[in-house]
Amino acid sequence: MENLYVLPILLFSIVIHEISHGWMALRLGDPTARDLGRLTLNPIPHIDPVGSILVPLMSYIAAGTVFIAWAKPVPVNPANFSKYRRDDILVSVVGPISNLVLALLCSVFYVFLHKISGPTDGESVSMLQYSVVFLTQMFSYGIAMNIYLAVFNLIPVPPLDGSHVVSSLLPPQLGERYRQIGFAGILLIIVLMRLQPVRDAVVTTVQFILVPYAFLINILS
Repeated sequence: MENLYVLPILLFSIVIHEISHGWMALRLGDPTARDLGRLTLNPIPHIDPVGSILVPLMSYIAAGTVFIAWAKPVPVNPANFSKYRRDDILVSVVGPISNLVLALLCSVFYVFLHKISGPTDGESVSMLQYSVVFLTQMFSYGIAMNIYLAVFNLIPVPPLDGSHVVSSLLPPQLGERYRQIGFAGILLIIVLMRLQPVRDAVVTTVQFILVPYAFLINILS
């Protein structure tokens, strides 16, 4: 149970990811997410029973950490966009961008809390010290986790965000067929993430993106 700090930052991050899609869609003329109450920090409307609860819980029980999770996709009506291809790409990429921004905020909070947290000596740890340590661990984990979420969601396989970018760049008919992969895309993602070269590519990309964040932490520390 010592890794419970993983769960709140994970849930918050996937909620912000989905809110960002709805926020950008609203900016581009589509109020669907707003009208359905999805532009809220309340996690309940965003929770997907499988992706937000079952999968993270099973991963936590089995390995002591969470490798993947997702929230209920925010509904978007592309018919409200003035420029379908451009607007669909913008709505898609803002999700991963929000995770990179959250990783930046986690870095700042991590440094701040690390500075104010004093030494602990086991049994004499106060509730305040415990809370600071908990939050420090949470934000530390949130840095790499949000970068991973950004990279993972940009994989160009439906229904991930990267697939929307690819389908919007394809000829309309071909792009529509690509989107219709649907559930088969989820199976393909599971298969791909079991392949060592794919996992290595994702980890290498995450580590590369982590470099400027580590540099910022060193500067602020």
